[in-house]
Amino acid sequence: LLQLSSASSTAAMASRALNLFTICRRQFGTTGSLASRVAVLGASGGIGQPLSLLLKQSPLVSQLALYDIQAEVSGFDGPASLSDCLKGSRVVVIPAGVPRKPGMTRDDLFNTNAGIVADLITAVAKTCPKAMICIVTNPVNSTVPIAAEILKKHNAYDPRRLFGVTTLDIVRSNAFVAEAKGLDVSKVSVPVIGGHSGVTIIPVISQAVPSVSFKAQDRETLTTRIQNAGTEVVNAKAGAGSATLSMAFAAEKFVDSVLQAIDGKRGVIECAFVESTVTEAPYFSTPLLLGRDGVEENLGLGNLIEFEAKLLQAAMPELQQNIAKGVKFVKERY
Repeated sequence: LLQLSSASSTAAMASRALNLFTICRRQFGTTGSLASRVAVLGASGGIGQPLSLLLKQSPLVSQLALYDIQAEVSGFDGPASLSDCLKGSRVVVIPAGVPRKPGMTRDDLFNTNAGIVADLITAVAKTCPKAMICIVTNPVNSTVPIAAEILKKHNAYDPRRLFGVTTLDIVRSNAFVAEAKGLDVSKVSVPVIGGHSGVTIIPVISQAVPSVSFKAQDRETLTTRIQNAGTEVVNAKAGAGSATLSMAFAAEKFVDSVLQAIDGKRGVIECAFVESTVTEAPYFSTPLLLGRDGVEENLGLGNLIEFEAKLLQAAMPELQQNIAKGVKFVKERY
């Protein structure tokens, strides 16, 4: 213990202690383990910029490596610097790609974004194959299978560590339900299962916390709004892009949960699009218990009401088609 002789020296010592605590918290996380290096691929884009700013604030991020093929960020620009950006990364987040425009579906993005994701995942497989990979790039229903197939070709695939980030669907569901019922959105949790586009998005409002009830017509209207919320934003922006700030917020929320699990926190649960045996679709989003090595347990569908079971049935053809398209892309081109 140090005995301090004056108020000024006490203040100075307190300031130094706070600075030291901040440095240690950033370096060692919150439970004593080393904080993680996180790489963001596509960091200068509409999602990448705000996402990077949010991640920079996390005490669980020891280093933030930012990469973009079109602009220099943190010294990493162009394919030659990609491996340097990825070295030592425990988490890789991929928002790279082109955004949706009015009249486009997520599937219309496939021809451009499929190749971008495949090339980036090839570099991940070669440089940091044990990293947690969080794919934001749409169409997620196809880009996640693309990533999996590329990783398999390099003997680097671990289904526990590959995630399609669907958190924006949960954020929207929480917001719309809270608005409809006059609740505090920060205390509302609505699981969303299935995929990440249109009818493949299945909000499970019957499992919302706190429990809520809707008339049949209101439930259907709310579900349709959640499914079409991305298109609503695209149309509102009138050609200026798709959801950016909200997607960055949602992606950071998911990455933070992954980092907390890596750091040793127990009971971390998030929905994400992963390899799955829960339904006949080989990839499917459900609530997942996260751990140090990724998916610790798939928590499954839970009990669905008849309306939600019909949504699930309606989603399967499109979801399986999206997945098959991604698998076919890699088999034909790589």
